[in-house]
Amino acid sequence: MITHDLDVTAISDASMIAGLLTLIDDGVLVGQREFEAAAVAIVESIPHDDPWGCFYRNTLDELADQTSPFAPVHRRARAEIVGDSVLEVGSCFGFFALGCARDGLDVTACDLSPGAVSMLSAASRALGISVRARVGDARALPFADDAVDTITLIHLLEHLDDAGIISALTEALRVARHRVVVAVPFEAEPSPHFGHLHSLGETDLLNWASSVTHAGARIDVNHGGWLILTPLSTGASFRQISPRLLAV
Repeated sequence: MITHDLDVTAISDASMIAGLLTLIDDGVLVGQREFEAAAVAIVESIPHDDPWGCFYRNTLDELADQTSPFAPVHRRARAEIVGDSVLEVGSCFGFFALGCARDGLDVTACDLSPGAVSMLSAASRALGISVRARVGDARALPFADDAVDTITLIHLLEHLDDAGIISALTEALRVARHRVVVAVPFEAEPSPHFGHLHSLGETDLLNWASSVTHAGARIDVNHGGWLILTPLSTGASFRQISPRLLAV
């Protein structure tokens, strides 16, 4: 049994993860399954009629006021969006999707987990923020060609094997009209509790950009790695890769 001092004002994604990481460091939790079960247990132990509502509201507030350690990633991803419609692939809890929708964008989210999709749908209704959520595999997206302006894959590709990464990028380029935004963490070792399979660096981003068909690629490092791809459907006829990375 896990005990904690979080309450309705303190429970959030950041505070929950911070507490769980101490248990991992102490050897109390091992692996992704134990980590995820402990996360659910912590939220549902909050003394409130709607603990998940508190969890969502507090997390979105922390992301909006930049006090969350994840805020810089969300801020950067938001700045990369082109157009009015967004598809977040691998949405998990859907905080980024909800934030974009709250900003007035037309947002769809998909995740492989039916439980995560159900949770996001419920939060969307409860918060009065319109997000269409559906079950979907990043490697075979259930959307038509050129369906949305921008697709985001934020901290998703590190969960996939090498073939799955290329499939996910290819699918995103098929469905996006104007831009694909990829963000990955840079870790010395993959985090097993988060289900990460790779320890990634700049060279991986360059290799991915060289392995899929696109009209342009931009690579950057800022709170992890970023790969910004332009689909061929935009009609661009050039290929842009960071000169600094060409020398890697």
